Parts: sequence; structure tokens; C-alpha cells
Amino acid sequence: MIKTIQDLHEHLQWAIELEHATIPPYLCALYSIKDNSNQESIEVIQSVFIEEMLHMALVANIMIATGGKPQLDYPEFIAKYPTPLPHSDKSFEVNLNKFSPESIECFLKIERPAEADAPSQDEGFASIGQFYKALEEGLIYLSEKLGDNILFVGDPKHQVTAETTYYGGAGHLVEVTDLSTALKALEEVVEQGEGLDHDNIFDGDQNMFHPERQEVGHYFRFLEILKGRKFQLGDTAKSGPTGETFTVEWDQVHPMASNPSTTVYKDHPDILEKLTTFNQEYSDMLRIIEKSFNGEPKLLGQAVGVMYELKILAKELMTIPAQDPTKTIGPSFEYLPRQTSEIEFIEVRENGPYVVHGDISLVRKRRITGAKGEAIAWQKTNTHQTDKIYELCRCGKSATKPFCDGTHDRIDFKGEETASTQLIGERQEILQGDGVRVKVDNSYCMHAKFCFNQNASIRKLITKQSDDNSKINLSAMVDKCPSGTFVYELEVDGKYEEIESDLPKQIVIISADNSDSTAGPIWINGKIPVKRADGKPLETRNRMTLCRCGESKNKPFCDGSHAQIDFKE
Repeated sequence: MIKTIQDLHEHLQWAIELEHATIPPYLCALYSIKDNSNQESIEVIQSVFIEEMLHMALVANIMIATGGKPQLDYPEFIAKYPTPLPHSDKSFEVNLNKFSPESIECFLKIERPAEADAPSQDEGFASIGQFYKALEEGLIYLSEKLGDNILFVGDPKHQVTAETTYYGGAGHLVEVTDLSTALKALEEVVEQGEGLDHDNIFDGDQNMFHPERQEVGHYFRFLEILKGRKFQLGDTAKSGPTGETFTVEWDQVHPMASNPSTTVYKDHPDILEKLTTFNQEYSDMLRIIEKSFNGEPKLLGQAVGVMYELKILAKELMTIPAQDPTKTIGPSFEYLPRQTSEIEFIEVRENGPYVVHGDISLVRKRRITGAKGEAIAWQKTNTHQTDKIYELCRCGKSATKPFCDGTHDRIDFKGEETASTQLIGERQEILQGDGVRVKVDNSYCMHAKFCFNQNASIRKLITKQSDDNSKINLSAMVDKCPSGTFVYELEVDGKYEEIESDLPKQIVIISADNSDSTAGPIWINGKIPVKRADGKPLETRNRMTLCRCGESKNKPFCDGSHAQIDFKE
């Protein structure tokens, strides 16, 4: 029974655990499906998984609104499979399994609607709907007992809303401020799982993959897979699906062994490393989500990108033979604490995003230009909230720019790195002046336009003028070049020494100069190491610009292609 705010927060935390406990089984089934098969089933499972993430956010919003703090970063948060659903009837266990009739039967038990006359039940419940009914009753009781002004005391700025994050699925991110909006959030959760009511199997939303038709609740979506037929208007829970055929290829699946575990592969370091990598990224993703639920809602978009990268890791595991050679390994979904390493570097993922490791700040800057279009200065516009690991879009198509949202996978992005691995010093042209010289490599040029002003260009300035003032102007022009196309050297005691500003380690997103202009690349400052997709390091430089429009012919570096395609955010 929920009689105090403490009781409410405890049960809301249970609800977050409950919604999360369904995600690993759904993902295992999803990732086990072989490429180019079972597209309809993929759409069903993916839509349910995305909506379970929505449910976590909705429950978190209720907890935030009532002054609580959602928690996802503790070992027990990720269940050890096989397991009953948290705080439910212990007679039913959930497993991590491949896509099969048996796994779909399991999902139907998870999502089964409550009976029309089923009582509310806050623990040991047979259906999730009974548990949410208990939450509803508890909220109403506390609102009547305390008043909304005492119950709903959370900071509205911490709510996860459509304005603070990107959500690409069906349903709505409800901002919770009082009893009515809290009940609306719970209603959204229950309807997506069970349908609008016991006589209406539809959930009130449009199908996220086929917006021309209404969507049925989770239970009924899984029933479509099992029955091999779609629901249509007029169908009921009693009639079952009577619409067009739902094609299922049960044999087009990787034979994943049930309930993978790292303990089984302690003597197989290569396999253990891959499992650990997956588990570390999954645990880190949960930490990002926890932060987004506790004052930094804009971080949630970063978690979406990590989720799509997890798919790549999981798919690889699905191809590795297990102890039983007739089966394969799969992701084990085990909790790992945050890595203590503070190493800062950027990793280029094959046909995927840039993964930033370490506490590297992410800011936005735009150019201030003069009357003739020459660049004058850089202006900082804002700072992005980030975690210690975050992913930046490389394909140019993410809906959550500058962060990755997995679009690269859906559009089959080809991010082959074509840039020369030759040291820059071996390719540079030297522009010689009086006591100064400038080294140039135009392959890095992103057309920032700091290389000229109203009076002269770098090339003219260095050959025609030699006074100290000209040297200062020349140095300033070179210094503002983000790509490192130009490098300034000054003669000191008969030797030329490279003069570079002591730049802080920082990643800059170059924004459009105005609403109508083209956005620019990712600007890396402060000698941050960058690793290619093959693991080989790029030459570490003080300044460089990386492509984020996806069209550069010199990947991963920018070559100015964003201007040619009029790249927008």
C-alpha cells in the first residue's frame, strides 16, 4: 500500500526497474534476427522497446515531480536472467533468448492485460496493469491527503519533455506537474501495453512505422507475430487478429544460447573482452539516462546514440560460437561500474559516429564575419551537457545533432576513412617570409575564411610585409584557422619554431553564422588523440576539423563539402 511519499518513491523506483527488466529480453530477440529478414517482426519489437524507454521516462517524470530521484546506477538494477519481473509473481521467469515462438510467448506473459475486475496489487502482481493501478490509487490518496502543492514539489526544469530531448517513437512525453498530468503519464504507459481498455485493443497512437494506421497495444503486437496475422479495425481481444498475413521466418535467426554470462567465458579472453565491452557500454548508457532523469534531461538524446552502437556490438556477439558449437553467444547485460580511467580521446567508429571518451567539454561557436565575408572572430554561443562518454553524429542525418541517434545504421552510412596517414610535415607547402614562415596543407581546409581580410591574404601578407605589426596580424589569422591548414613559425636564434596557442582540450560544434547559412564541422582543440576505425591513431594535432555532414572526400577530416551541400542542423 502507498500511504506516504516515501512509499510512492519506492514504488516508482520499482516501476523503473520493471520497465527496464523487459528491455534486455526484447533486445536479445531483436538482435538475434538475421539481416534482411523478418522486417515486420523487427518493427514490432523495436517499437515496443522504444516505448518501454518512454515508459521509464514517464515514470521518472512522476518521481521527479514529487521530489524523488530516479536511480539506474547500481548492480541490482540490471536483473540477473533468468529472473521474475521485479516485485511480481515469482512463478513466472523471464529469459534472454533468441527470437522464437517461445520468446514471443514469454513476451505475451510480460505484457498480458489485467482482467477487467483484477484488483490493484503493488507486489506479487500477475499483470503490470495491476501494479500501475496501485500506483494510480497511491497518487490519488496522497494528493487528497497532502494536496498537490505539497506532493508535487519537483523542479519542472528537470522534466524529460519533447522540448528537452528527442523521442522518435509513438506516444507522448508527458510533463508532470500535478495529479492530473501524473495520472495521464500512467495512462500512457498502461494503454501502450494493454490497449485503450478491455474492449479496445488499440492504444490511441499511430503506428510508428506505418502512420497511416492505428497501433495496437504491446500484448496484441506480439500476438500478431505468434498468430501470423495482423489486427484490423473491428478486431477485439476475443476475435484475435483477422487482417492481412504477418510473415514470420523463424529459421532466419542466430542460434543464441539462452542467458549468456561472462562467468562461462573466463578462460576465453577474446570472447570475454567483447562481452565486457558490451556490458560496459550498456552500463554507461544507464548512467547517462540516470543523469538525464536527475537535472540534465538533454542528455537523454546521447543515450539513444549509444543504444544503436550497442546493436553493432550485440550483432557481432551473435556470430561467435558458444560453448555448444551449435549455438552462438549473445549479449549478457551485466552491470559494470564506471571505468576509472580518465583517458581522453576520440574514437572513429566504422560507418558510425565519433565516440568521445573522457571529460571533454562540448561547446558551440559561430563565425563573426566582416563586410566582404571575411571571418573576423569566433563567438561562443552555448555549452552542451555531456557525460564522460558521448557520441557525435558523423553521417549528417541524426535528428539529435550534434549527437548520434543511430541514423547511420538505418541509412547504411559509408564512412570509409580516405585521409592520408602520411605525417603532415611531409606534405606541407612552405610560405617563406622575413623571419617568419607559414606551412600549408590544403587537404585539411574547411573554408573558415580566416586566411584573408580586407587588406590581404596570408599568402600575400607573408611575402610582401615584414614589420612586427604584420607578423602579429599574420599570426592572428593563422591562429583562428580551426583546421590547422596553416601553421605559423617564427625565427628565433636562427631556428624556426612553431608557434601555437595553448588551446584547452575542447570540442567545438561550428554552427551556422545565421539561420540561413551553412553549418560547419566538428572542431577539435588541444591535442586530443583521435583513433581511426581500424584502431590506428591519427597524428595528434593542436587543431583539426572532423567531417559531420557525411560528405567529405577526406574522411574523417572536413574538406569543406558541408558548404557545397548547404549542410543544416
